[in-house]
Amino acid sequence: MKRFMVGAAALVAAGWTASAEAADLNYGQRAPYTVNQPLNAYSWAGPYLGGNLGYEWGSVSSTSVKPSGFVGGVQAGYNFQNGPWVFGVEGDIQAAGADDTFAPWKFSNPWFGTLRGRAGYAFSNVLFYGTAGLAFGELRAQTFGWTESHTTAGWTAGVGAEVGLAPNWSAKLEYLYIDLSTSQFAITGVSNGYSASIVRAGVNYHF
Repeated sequence: MKRFMVGAAALVAAGWTASAEAADLNYGQRAPYTVNQPLNAYSWAGPYLGGNLGYEWGSVSSTSVKPSGFVGGVQAGYNFQNGPWVFGVEGDIQAAGADDTFAPWKFSNPWFGTLRGRAGYAFSNVLFYGTAGLAFGELRAQTFGWTESHTTAGWTAGVGAEVGLAPNWSAKLEYLYIDLSTSQFAITGVSNGYSASIVRAGVNYHF
Protein backbone atom coordinates (compact mmCIF):
# COMPACT_ATOMS: atom_id res chain seq x y z
CA MET A 1 0.00 0.00 0.00
CA LYS A 2 2.83 2.37 0.89
CA ARG A 3 4.59 1.64 -2.41
CA PHE A 4 1.29 2.27 -4.28
CA MET A 5 0.84 5.68 -2.60
CA VAL A 6 4.42 6.66 -3.32
CA GLY A 7 4.05 5.56 -6.96
CA ALA A 8 0.77 7.46 -7.38
CA ALA A 9 2.30 10.60 -5.91
CA ALA A 10 5.27 10.29 -8.24
CA LEU A 11 2.94 9.84 -11.24
CA VAL A 12 0.92 12.94 -10.36
CA ALA A 13 4.11 14.96 -9.83
CA ALA A 14 5.48 13.80 -13.17
CA GLY A 15 2.22 14.72 -14.91
CA TRP A 16 2.23 18.23 -13.45
CA THR A 17 5.87 18.68 -14.39
CA ALA A 18 5.29 17.52 -17.99
CA SER A 19 2.22 19.75 -18.29
CA ALA A 20 4.14 22.77 -17.02
CA GLU A 21 7.07 22.09 -19.33
CA ALA A 22 4.75 21.65 -22.34
CA ALA A 23 2.89 24.83 -21.45
CA ASP A 24 6.13 26.78 -21.08
CA LEU A 25 7.31 25.47 -24.46
CA ASN A 26 3.96 26.38 -25.97
CA TYR A 27 4.11 29.91 -24.63
CA GLY A 28 7.61 30.39 -25.93
CA GLN A 29 6.73 29.23 -29.43
CA ARG A 30 3.43 31.08 -29.76
CA ALA A 31 3.97 34.21 -27.67
CA PRO A 32 2.92 36.62 -30.46
CA TYR A 33 -0.71 35.42 -30.24
CA THR A 34 -0.98 35.06 -26.44
CA VAL A 35 -2.75 37.84 -24.57
CA ASN A 36 -3.88 38.38 -20.98
CA GLN A 37 -3.30 34.88 -19.61
CA PRO A 38 -0.86 33.18 -17.21
CA LEU A 39 2.51 32.13 -18.57
CA ASN A 40 1.79 28.46 -17.85
CA ALA A 41 -1.60 28.39 -19.70
CA TYR A 42 -2.20 26.73 -23.06
CA SER A 43 -2.68 29.37 -25.77
CA TRP A 44 -5.61 29.12 -28.19
CA ALA A 45 -4.96 32.54 -29.72
CA GLY A 46 -3.97 33.00 -33.34
CA PRO A 47 -4.70 31.58 -36.81
CA TYR A 48 -5.23 27.89 -37.63
CA LEU A 49 -5.90 25.60 -40.59
CA GLY A 50 -7.17 22.02 -40.62
CA GLY A 51 -9.28 19.24 -42.07
CA ASN A 52 -12.28 17.16 -41.00
CA LEU A 53 -14.31 14.03 -41.74
CA GLY A 54 -17.81 13.21 -40.60
CA TYR A 55 -21.35 12.09 -41.37
CA GLU A 56 -24.42 14.04 -42.47
CA TRP A 57 -28.11 13.18 -42.32
CA GLY A 58 -30.94 15.48 -43.33
CA SER A 59 -34.30 15.98 -44.99
CA VAL A 60 -35.74 17.80 -48.02
CA SER A 61 -38.85 19.86 -47.32
CA SER A 62 -42.09 19.00 -49.18
CA THR A 63 -40.79 15.45 -49.80
CA SER A 64 -40.08 12.24 -47.91
CA VAL A 65 -36.44 12.24 -49.07
CA LYS A 66 -33.83 12.00 -46.31
CA PRO A 67 -30.31 12.32 -47.76
CA SER A 68 -27.39 10.97 -45.74
CA GLY A 69 -23.73 10.21 -46.32
CA PHE A 70 -20.14 11.00 -45.43
CA VAL A 71 -18.67 14.50 -45.55
CA GLY A 72 -15.15 15.86 -45.56
CA GLY A 73 -13.51 19.22 -45.95
CA VAL A 74 -11.17 21.91 -44.72
CA GLN A 75 -11.55 24.71 -42.20
CA ALA A 76 -9.61 27.84 -41.26
CA GLY A 77 -10.06 30.38 -38.51
CA TYR A 78 -8.65 32.82 -36.00
CA ASN A 79 -9.01 32.81 -32.22
CA PHE A 80 -8.80 35.65 -29.72
CA GLN A 81 -8.25 34.77 -26.05
CA ASN A 82 -8.87 36.68 -22.83
CA GLY A 83 -7.98 34.49 -19.88
CA PRO A 84 -10.04 31.29 -20.21
CA TRP A 85 -12.49 32.89 -22.66
CA VAL A 86 -11.91 32.18 -26.35
CA PHE A 87 -13.65 33.98 -29.22
CA GLY A 88 -13.08 33.59 -32.92
CA VAL A 89 -14.27 33.18 -36.48
CA GLU A 90 -14.14 30.06 -38.64
CA GLY A 91 -15.00 29.19 -42.20
CA ASP A 92 -15.18 25.77 -43.84
CA ILE A 93 -16.04 24.16 -47.17
CA GLN A 94 -17.28 20.55 -47.37
CA ALA A 95 -17.73 17.92 -50.05
CA ALA A 96 -20.74 15.73 -49.20
CA GLY A 97 -22.00 12.34 -50.33
CA ALA A 98 -25.49 12.78 -48.84
CA ASP A 99 -28.28 11.58 -51.13
CA ASP A 100 -31.56 9.67 -51.11
CA THR A 101 -34.24 8.53 -53.57
CA PHE A 102 -38.01 8.49 -53.12
CA ALA A 103 -40.42 7.57 -55.93
CA PRO A 104 -39.03 9.13 -59.14
CA TRP A 105 -36.90 11.80 -57.42
CA LYS A 106 -33.33 11.64 -56.17
CA PHE A 107 -32.09 14.51 -54.01
CA SER A 108 -28.49 15.16 -52.99
CA ASN A 109 -26.38 17.75 -51.21
CA PRO A 110 -23.04 17.65 -53.10
CA TRP A 111 -21.37 20.41 -51.06
CA PHE A 112 -21.92 23.04 -48.40
CA GLY A 113 -19.96 25.60 -46.45
CA THR A 114 -20.27 27.77 -43.36
CA LEU A 115 -18.92 31.04 -41.98
CA ARG A 116 -19.36 31.16 -38.22
CA GLY A 117 -18.48 32.89 -35.01
CA ARG A 118 -17.17 30.77 -32.11
CA ALA A 119 -17.20 31.45 -28.37
CA GLY A 120 -16.02 29.11 -25.66
CA TYR A 121 -14.33 28.48 -22.33
CA ALA A 122 -10.93 26.82 -22.06
CA PHE A 123 -9.72 24.60 -19.25
CA SER A 124 -6.07 24.99 -20.24
CA ASN A 125 -5.72 22.72 -23.32
CA VAL A 126 -9.41 21.67 -23.41
CA LEU A 127 -11.85 24.07 -25.09
CA PHE A 128 -15.65 23.80 -25.05
CA TYR A 129 -17.46 26.13 -27.47
CA GLY A 130 -20.66 27.10 -29.21
CA THR A 131 -20.80 28.29 -32.80
CA ALA A 132 -23.35 29.91 -35.14
CA GLY A 133 -23.50 31.82 -38.40
CA LEU A 134 -24.09 31.59 -42.15
CA ALA A 135 -24.54 28.35 -44.12
CA PHE A 136 -24.64 27.93 -47.89
CA GLY A 137 -24.77 24.94 -50.21
CA GLU A 138 -26.30 23.11 -53.14
CA LEU A 139 -29.47 21.04 -53.29
CA ARG A 140 -29.69 18.87 -56.43
CA ALA A 141 -32.74 17.00 -57.76
CA GLN A 142 -32.81 14.33 -60.49
CA THR A 143 -35.56 12.40 -62.24
CA PHE A 144 -35.72 10.53 -65.56
CA GLY A 145 -32.36 11.95 -66.67
CA TRP A 146 -33.31 15.55 -65.82
CA THR A 147 -31.11 17.34 -63.25
CA GLU A 148 -31.86 20.63 -61.50
CA SER A 149 -29.66 22.36 -58.91
CA HIS A 150 -30.10 25.37 -56.66
CA THR A 151 -27.47 27.02 -54.44
CA THR A 152 -28.98 28.77 -51.44
CA ALA A 153 -27.98 30.27 -48.11
CA GLY A 154 -29.31 29.80 -44.60
CA TRP A 155 -28.09 29.49 -41.06
CA THR A 156 -26.12 27.08 -38.90
CA ALA A 157 -25.51 26.49 -35.19
CA GLY A 158 -23.71 23.88 -33.13
CA VAL A 159 -21.40 22.94 -30.29
CA GLY A 160 -17.99 21.34 -30.04
CA ALA A 161 -14.97 20.42 -27.98
CA GLU A 162 -11.32 20.80 -28.94
CA VAL A 163 -8.22 19.41 -27.23
CA GLY A 164 -4.70 20.77 -27.61
CA LEU A 165 -2.43 17.79 -28.25
CA ALA A 166 0.81 19.75 -28.72
CA PRO A 167 1.80 23.43 -28.95
CA ASN A 168 0.73 23.58 -32.61
CA TRP A 169 -1.78 20.73 -32.97
CA SER A 170 -5.33 20.18 -31.73
CA ALA A 171 -8.17 17.71 -32.38
CA LYS A 172 -11.87 18.50 -32.26
CA LEU A 173 -15.31 16.86 -32.26
CA GLU A 174 -18.20 19.01 -33.47
CA TYR A 175 -21.96 18.91 -34.09
CA LEU A 176 -23.57 21.33 -36.57
CA TYR A 177 -27.14 21.85 -37.71
CA ILE A 178 -27.61 23.58 -41.08
CA ASP A 179 -30.81 24.95 -42.59
CA LEU A 180 -30.76 26.10 -46.24
CA SER A 181 -33.59 28.24 -47.60
CA THR A 182 -36.16 26.86 -50.03
CA SER A 183 -36.11 27.27 -53.82
CA GLN A 184 -38.77 26.63 -56.43
CA PHE A 185 -37.89 23.42 -58.29
CA ALA A 186 -39.43 22.92 -61.72
CA ILE A 187 -38.57 19.23 -61.47
CA THR A 188 -40.90 18.75 -58.47
CA GLY A 189 -43.32 21.65 -59.04
CA VAL A 190 -42.93 22.85 -55.44
CA SER A 191 -40.47 24.72 -53.24
CA ASN A 192 -37.83 22.49 -51.66
CA GLY A 193 -35.31 23.30 -48.96
CA TYR A 194 -32.69 21.30 -47.09
CA SER A 195 -31.79 20.90 -43.43
CA ALA A 196 -29.26 18.50 -41.94
CA SER A 197 -27.26 17.48 -38.90
CA ILE A 198 -23.51 16.92 -39.16
CA VAL A 199 -21.15 15.23 -36.75
CA ARG A 200 -17.48 15.52 -37.63
CA ALA A 201 -14.01 15.09 -36.19
CA GLY A 202 -11.06 17.17 -37.26
CA VAL A 203 -7.51 18.31 -36.63
CA ASN A 204 -6.08 21.84 -36.70
CA TYR A 205 -2.57 23.21 -37.06
CA HIS A 206 -2.07 26.45 -35.10
CA PHE A 207 0.40 28.95 -36.52
